[in-house]
Amino acid sequence: MEIFYAKECDGKTVSLDPEESAHCVKVLRHRTGDEITVVDGLGMMMRCRLTDDSPKGASAEIIEKTGDWGGHPYSLTMAVCPTKNNDRYEWFVEKATEVGVDRISPIIGERSERRVFKAERSRKIALSAMKQSLKSRLPLIDEPTSVKSFITSSGKQELKMICYCFEGENERRSIEDVLKEVPEGADITIMIGPEGDFSPEEARLAEENGFIPVHLGSSRLRTETAAVVAATAVYLHYLK
Repeated sequence: MEIFYAKECDGKTVSLDPEESAHCVKVLRHRTGDEITVVDGLGMMMRCRLTDDSPKGASAEIIEKTGDWGGHPYSLTMAVCPTKNNDRYEWFVEKATEVGVDRISPIIGERSERRVFKAERSRKIALSAMKQSLKSRLPLIDEPTSVKSFITSSGKQELKMICYCFEGENERRSIEDVLKEVPEGADITIMIGPEGDFSPEEARLAEENGFIPVHLGSSRLRTETAAVVAATAVYLHYLK
């Protein structure tokens, strides 16, 4: 199934940007009158008919709309420290989008080895993964912020968890155990630390701000693996 993404939609027609237009017209050879499937990145899937097959700016009329197409019954924010190898973080962005995530927040911790993060490339990867996995909602990719700033500005989400490896003042629980306490539609945030883990001070601050300490089992996981496992745990918990 071919999926195209359109930022511009007035409710009756959609306009593809030059990159999507070129893929639709020059690569896949669609022409005026052909039906195509378009998503708006906000949860809407639209069955459309091409009215202009320009490879620099194709447009189409909307025939049918389907809301929350490929969605999931929860809202998930993954706050993950950038990895030393940037390719590994991009792999996480791709896989988390495929599984189901609503927001990705790159956070810089006291022990982070990578302190520079360019969000734009991750946004392109998320867009491609959204289309590949047949979803209509594009995850938000935030600009990087510090771990402590993220914690103190996290607000009152329904469920906030922090994954770390060491034993703190409070006993860590499994993500599955914690998820049993929240209903469908929950607003969930999960924090994953850098290669050197969160510092004890960061973990303490998170717990003081309502984050529940959790673990992902006995295996020692890389940052990007832990992030994907956590996102998958949420996805599988709500899978019907």
